[in-house]
Amino acid sequence: MPELPRLVIATRNSHKTEEIRHILGSRFEILDVTDFPNLPEIQETGTTFLENARLKALGISRHIDGLVLADDSGLEVDALGGAPGVWSSSFGGEEGNHAKNNQRLITEMADQDQRSARFLCTLVLAKNGMEIANYHGKIEGEISRQPSGNGGFGYDPLFIPTGYSQTLADLGPSIKSHLSHRAKAIQSFVLNVSSGDLVNL
Repeated sequence: MPELPRLVIATRNSHKTEEIRHILGSRFEILDVTDFPNLPEIQETGTTFLENARLKALGISRHIDGLVLADDSGLEVDALGGAPGVWSSSFGGEEGNHAKNNQRLITEMADQDQRSARFLCTLVLAKNGMEIANYHGKIEGEISRQPSGNGGFGYDPLFIPTGYSQTLADLGPSIKSHLSHRAKAIQSFVLNVSSGDLVNL
């Protein structure tokens, strides 16, 4: 069998790596930055998902060989003026603390009747410090009044996709892998760049 092209995900978030691996299936050998000791921490100083994804993709690809795919994603809530946005992972005051993030969102939305929201995802593909392409995905929905489900991570227990009555966490990974903002961005990536093309990049 031919060797699979290697794709390094510019994250230390194991949930994100596993979700991307699940979506991509057996097309690539998927690694992330935890597989490479001594890589620098990339500061996400951008004000958009594209800026942050670009910082991570270019920053990591300067230190390792091959293709790097960086994701930046988050939740935009209309009643909160688009917050938490690019600060989704630290909305509760502590980076990566999903429980605190969700609790703040519940509190902020307690008296809100307008509950429309969306998840957005931007991917940037890079090699040797150069951007090759970027891809985008979006899913519309609304914020539940109480968390439900344990089949996801982040804000999944509070996000009900349009057309569904359950949260992403209730729906679970098999449905989420086709439905989510990240899935849509990755599907765009797969459609535009085949594994054969990647070997030659």
